[in-house]
Amino acid sequence: AGKDTLDATTPDVKVPDYTSFLDKDANDIKGLKVGVPKEYFGEGVDKEVEASVRTAISKLESLGAKLVEVSLPLSQYALAVYYIVNPSEASSNLARYDGVRYGASARAASLLENYIQTRGQGFGPEPKRRIMLGTHSLSSGYYDAYYKKAAQVRTKIIEEFNEVFRKVDVLAAPTSPTVAFKIGEKADDPMSLYLADILTVPANIAGLPSLSVPCGMAKSSDGKVDLPVGLQLISKQFAEDKILQVGHAYEQVRG
Repeated sequence: AGKDTLDATTPDVKVPDYTSFLDKDANDIKGLKVGVPKEYFGEGVDKEVEASVRTAISKLESLGAKLVEVSLPLSQYALAVYYIVNPSEASSNLARYDGVRYGASARAASLLENYIQTRGQGFGPEPKRRIMLGTHSLSSGYYDAYYKKAAQVRTKIIEEFNEVFRKVDVLAAPTSPTVAFKIGEKADDPMSLYLADILTVPANIAGLPSLSVPCGMAKSSDGKVDLPVGLQLISKQFAEDKILQVGHAYEQVRG
């Protein structure tokens, strides 16, 4: 948080004492407007996950928060935007790791072979996948159709969030549509893995702070074990104090 003189992308914004918001009484959120985006409770969200999150939101209401149903229809495109913008940035940023200027080197016999071996050994399957997707999105003939279009939709998503935050102080929704899956369970199905991000990437795309607070338990996909459910709280830019305050208030009454 705050300005870093070695990083031109960091904003010069005053940083509050975040922990000071955790000393407040739970009832201090009385009158706070909590938006509940209906699109975050749609198709694909596990019923037990939805029930836990809605119970958590009702506890906020019991503390005096005012619930407001809101709509973020463009959020359905955030996942597609993210998986064009993110791989494009990965492709661009990781290009420097060629075994000559940055990173480890395979020290192969020829320059071309050194490039190939270094990048082949240095990157795992997921970085390679994102580099390939990003290189395609940024390539001549595809840039306008993919990266440029994604950037335009991203702007629309930001505008939509800004409009909603004129009506509410924070948004409350599930963190994930399902509980956690087993380690490696989706390793061979990257599309399914990407879909697990569907409720968190809208905040990433819009550059918004968000917080996940445990809010209950739900059955795993095989029904054998109960796993934690997350309540996601989102605020407008530089309003971390609001989500920390609401998250803390909820933890005081959750038990």
